[in-house]
Amino acid sequence: MISDFNDPELSGKYLGTITKDFLNVSEILKEASYQVRSRKFSKFPIFPISKEEQPIGQLLLGKEEKNLDWNYYITYIDEFIQRKLIAEELREEFENNYKNPDEFCCLFVMDKEFTSFVYIPFPEE
Repeated sequence: MISDFNDPELSGKYLGTITKDFLNVSEILKEASYQVRSRKFSKFPIFPISKEEQPIGQLLLGKEEKNLDWNYYITYIDEFIQRKLIAEELREEFENNYKNPDEFCCLFVMDKEFTSFVYIPFPEE
């Protein structure tokens, strides 16, 4: 289910809870991604996820309200560059590596020992 480009650290510890949550929220994330792109906010929506509150993006789905393991936020590449989480000179590389947002969800997983971009394919309809 997870693409080849993901960090090997994304082992069972994260994969299970992310996958379980993702099946419950994938339709909402896919629609949010579509809205960000169709309204021309960005071609590169990013969904930061964390178990704790964090400052990147706007909260989209709180773990308590939906009985999830993770909080889901929404933002896009510009915020990552403004916060210097992605260097301006790496924008083009990030954009070139960004997977088709109609098929994949770009998560930014943030936990105590692990922080990484993860692409998860949306379930087939």
